[in-house]
Amino acid sequence: MLAEWLDASLDGKTPATRRGSVNGGRFTLTGPGLLELVPDDPDPDARACVLSAGIHGNETAPIELLGDCLARLEAGQLRLGAPLLVILGNLPAIRAGVRFVDTNLNRLFRRDLDERGDEPDRARELMAAVDAFFTRHPERARLHYDLHTAIRDSRYPRFVVEPWAESRTPAEQWRWLAAADIQAVLHQHQHSWTFSHYSKHYHGAAAFTLELGRVRPFGANDLDALAPMGRLLAALLGGQTPPGADPARMVFFRVAHELVRHSNDFRLCFADDTPNFTEFAPGTRLAEDAAAGAFTVGETPLHVVFPNADVELGARAALLVRPAPRPDERS
Repeated sequence: MLAEWLDASLDGKTPATRRGSVNGGRFTLTGPGLLELVPDDPDPDARACVLSAGIHGNETAPIELLGDCLARLEAGQLRLGAPLLVILGNLPAIRAGVRFVDTNLNRLFRRDLDERGDEPDRARELMAAVDAFFTRHPERARLHYDLHTAIRDSRYPRFVVEPWAESRTPAEQWRWLAAADIQAVLHQHQHSWTFSHYSKHYHGAAAFTLELGRVRPFGANDLDALAPMGRLLAALLGGQTPPGADPARMVFFRVAHELVRHSNDFRLCFADDTPNFTEFAPGTRLAEDAAAGAFTVGETPLHVVFPNADVELGARAALLVRPAPRPDERS
């Protein structure tokens, strides 16, 4: 049934069965692309987990990774031990194989959203689903992994973005992510209104945007490279403590500056295929904008992440980052 839910969601069909049993619990289809799993006998230390994918429709590896976890649960190879909300985000974009239809869904997750359209409406639907899920499990620690893939190559193919918030991320998360073969961590410097930021900002959840390789079509993803991440997700689903490793194996960065597109006459002054985390030396011109002027690297080198000149006006065209100490070394 869970595999049928995944296929039906991707095909735009309504599953015939909306409730049923799984190994160790039960499931409910609470809306389009929304699957809630509730264990019969949850582990005392289990977290209330939100696992989302497809917020950008052409990022298919996380959908396949979640599909594998659900298939193993349905086959009895895993046992449900934690409350879990599984989300397929931008369903029309997933079906069309595009990043988004009208506007970037992953910039809309704020409670004062007043925009209109299909993607703003979906953002409101997903925020309400997360609100309701966490409200149903007030006694449990909250966790949200928003699973993505990047549109370009990267010096660190598997990395996470830690949303900004006043609350600190639990130290255990760094150990879990290191064991899941995450190679780099990027600390955000301000509110970003992404889906993971929503759960951290409004619900105090441990939350991350996880970039798991590069965008590929369905069937072309290297899921073997994501096996350690699959083990992390399976442990969370089972209410178990995931494997841990030394966070020193990951490289940490912090955002120093955002390049924003202010005018139609805007360009990034480097090649379109520049990999994420490429370093630029002092004095390098990185962007030109008819309204904001040029941006040049100052006295300290900067690394570029998520460069994309073809964003909407007022949107972020790139993050510029610097190395940062590991969390246990920060004051």
